[in-house]
Amino acid sequence: MQNNLSKKQKIIVVMVGLNVLIASFVFSIISQENKLEVSFFDVGQGSSIFIETPKGNQVLIDGGPDSLIILEHLGKEMPFWDRDIDIIISTHSSADHLTGLIEVLRRFKVDKIIWTGMDDDSLTHHQFIKELKKAEEKGSKLIIAQFGKKIYLEPEIYLKILNPLVNLEGTNPVNHNNHSIITRLAFNEISFLFTSDIEKEREIALIQKQKYLKQNFLSADVLKIPHHGSKTSSDREFLKTVNPSTAIIQVGKDNRFGHPHQEVIDRLNKKEIPIFRTDIEKTIKIISNGKNYEIMKTK
Repeated sequence: MQNNLSKKQKIIVVMVGLNVLIASFVFSIISQENKLEVSFFDVGQGSSIFIETPKGNQVLIDGGPDSLIILEHLGKEMPFWDRDIDIIISTHSSADHLTGLIEVLRRFKVDKIIWTGMDDDSLTHHQFIKELKKAEEKGSKLIIAQFGKKIYLEPEIYLKILNPLVNLEGTNPVNHNNHSIITRLAFNEISFLFTSDIEKEREIALIQKQKYLKQNFLSADVLKIPHHGSKTSSDREFLKTVNPSTAIIQVGKDNRFGHPHQEVIDRLNKKEIPIFRTDIEKTIKIISNGKNYEIMKTK
């Protein structure tokens, strides 16, 4: 087919296209003004959470078990020209949380990397350490997670580290799950609790610490259910203490572990807490203005 457009007409078409792109970009910025977005990625049997603040600050908590899947998710959430992530949090060395972060560190500049500092004998952990050192050489700041550290993303938005309870740098404990990083995200009146893979023993320890300090740092509107809904977690007392209005379970369809366990589902149902699962709803995005929030499911 012959192209009958003149040079002038072609220029006009290009200019119109550019204007549409610019208008779409501006609209997307305006539409997200004063909105916090938290995406619980569907990464199969694993965990990865992406946070973006109203001013565009980005946090990635874990990377799931597959590099291609996490890169695909980030490609949907971030503009193609954005190759910088403000904070990456590696909660612990389990492959279903850590694997995807290795490729993310290779492809993105990261300002701060928060991790436990724990040792592990796995190949995945050694690959992560290799990329961690490269990132540090390129200017990334490494931070060892410990209870009480607070990271402000914006004046009214911050992350508080609740676990590990002590500095574990250089150690190799028997149970890495119970020493994995827990963070609480607060935006004015709305809060999220990201629990990684902790088990009942650590849930009880955190409740006891809260009582000892006479604080209320475990309460949250949205609870990421620990350890993919394993029956070793989500104790009744823990659910009562957190008292969430929404429960998110990141879990793979028909996984070999039987997650989420029916006992956990029953406990949540008994407390009438709505459950959203990535094996059913796929990626789950929560958008908040600091006073309330809405849940979006992306099939």
